[in-house]
Amino acid sequence: MSTQENALPFPEAVTGRYWHALDDGRVQCDLCPRACKIHDGQRGLCFVRAAQNGEVVLTTYGRSSGFCIDPIEKKPLNHFLPGTPVLSFGTAGCNLTCKFCQNWDISKSREFDVLAAQASPQAIAEKAKELGCKSVAFTYNDPVIFLEYAVDTAKACHALEVKTVAVTAGYISPPARAEFFSHMDAANVDLKCFTEDFYQRLCSGHLQDVLDTLVHLKHETDVWFELTTLLIPGENDSPEEIEAMSKWVVKELGPDVPMHFTAFHPDWKMRDLPRTPHQTLLDARAIALANGVRYAYVGNVHDLEAESTYCHSCGQRLIGRDWYVLSEWNVTPDGCCAQCHTPVGGVFDGAPGTWGAKRVPVRMP
Repeated sequence: MSTQENALPFPEAVTGRYWHALDDGRVQCDLCPRACKIHDGQRGLCFVRAAQNGEVVLTTYGRSSGFCIDPIEKKPLNHFLPGTPVLSFGTAGCNLTCKFCQNWDISKSREFDVLAAQASPQAIAEKAKELGCKSVAFTYNDPVIFLEYAVDTAKACHALEVKTVAVTAGYISPPARAEFFSHMDAANVDLKCFTEDFYQRLCSGHLQDVLDTLVHLKHETDVWFELTTLLIPGENDSPEEIEAMSKWVVKELGPDVPMHFTAFHPDWKMRDLPRTPHQTLLDARAIALANGVRYAYVGNVHDLEAESTYCHSCGQRLIGRDWYVLSEWNVTPDGCCAQCHTPVGGVFDGAPGTWGAKRVPVRMP
């Protein structure tokens, strides 16, 4: 089969960044630590980056699985423009193989018919501005695999004073990491566990690469970021692991980085395990707080107390949350506790937003 014929499956692809040619005729994708080596016409593990005419191309540029306005708290981000709407979208594919994936119908998709919506970066930015969204989130599947599309969209958003959010597992190579996060204002990073065994066995990845991303975010960028760990019974929910993880977070990232401990439900290739008990989430939160994490939350369960934000100095409830609805607000316009004036970690813009829990599908032009 000729190179031209091999190229036919990717007619709308755009040239990607972070790759190099190998001596044996293949190309190596350098976007993430996986470093897929592929022949012309083949796709990498993420399924959206492919070899075509001796280069790596992105096959999903400008194509999405759909657009929706979400509450920013759903990302989850509790300390970034609370109460505001965020225009959210994703594409297809993923560069990890998590057997417990909760969005597997999108992230594990091998069928491009899920990419029914099309939109240019400029159209996305303009729609966000038109709809009053304070930010645009790259989410549902990991945006690092559609870096070129995400970065171009971020540039268009910033030109219209719309902020950008990445919801990611942080599995990205150092050069790509620097470019990608330089265009983001906030991120929620899935720290899936704190053991190499878990990452290798259940995600086919490596823990250290994710830790390196977190250290980069803290020390090399101004990105506001929060962490999410999906606690899976018997896999990553032991007190010892939460103890080690939260101590590392405080030491390497600082006490102001929020940690979200969320409930697993049986899905994808791990349907034989039970849901995470509510008490497991509360225990993890208590361990994190005891180790110096100032803001720790539970997720995927209803718990007003453990979903709310408290002043680490005086104990005042700063932001009450009833699912995604803000039920209480005691933060000054400049981001301090209204009672003792201790600064609150995060990005605040005066009064909170009033978007609430609404989820509104958006049709792009």
